[in-house]
Amino acid sequence: MNAANAAVVLRLLLMLAYPVLAQLASTWQNGWLAGLAGLDMLLFVWAEPLVRGKLWAWGGVLLVLLGLYWLASSQWALLLLLLAPPLFMAMVGWLFARSLLPGQLPLITRIVLALEKVPPEQLDAALYRYSRGVTLLWASALGLLALFNLGLAMIAAPRGILVLLGYTPALTITDAQWSWFANWINYGLIGGLFVLEFAYRKRRFPGRYNSALEFGRKMASLGPGFWRDLLK
Repeated sequence: MNAANAAVVLRLLLMLAYPVLAQLASTWQNGWLAGLAGLDMLLFVWAEPLVRGKLWAWGGVLLVLLGLYWLASSQWALLLLLLAPPLFMAMVGWLFARSLLPGQLPLITRIVLALEKVPPEQLDAALYRYSRGVTLLWASALGLLALFNLGLAMIAAPRGILVLLGYTPALTITDAQWSWFANWINYGLIGGLFVLEFAYRKRRFPGRYNSALEFGRKMASLGPGFWRDLLK
């Protein structure tokens, strides 16, 4: 297995592990599990340079481990969990949004071009408009989720951001309610939006995909190199 494929597998495993670690850390109010969840996110971001043995990546992980060792025993340990969901949503949303800037090719349009195997100038105009619209949809949805997650993190009690800073919000939710939304419901909403968009796309452009499984196979066939370069 080459480094690119190994990084994809590692990211998949880390993605599956994060909500479990975050949920347990929140439920048990455990700083060490919160630290592991934070480390999980860092490894996700640096997966490829790590599997390629880049010294700066391994050195960075070592420094972060030392910081997490200190943080895990402090009152700020769970702050990592509170900030991780909005930061992650904002980061992914920005990947979509920046591709809509002048002179850029919308992110979803780039995927469509790869699937259709045509250069940009030969892409059907209706497909271009639709793919640009879907890019805007994802940028907007993820941006709104980032803001909503930050709002929930602010008013969670007794370990939300405002409480940690010494303020008592007028409206609160429990830490457990925040945890369920941040670690599980978020992904359900994203999955639901994907399903709805795919169903509409099948009606808008009939005959392109027989099923979601076929679409998934075509997406997977683009290979890890394509997905790595797409998100640069």
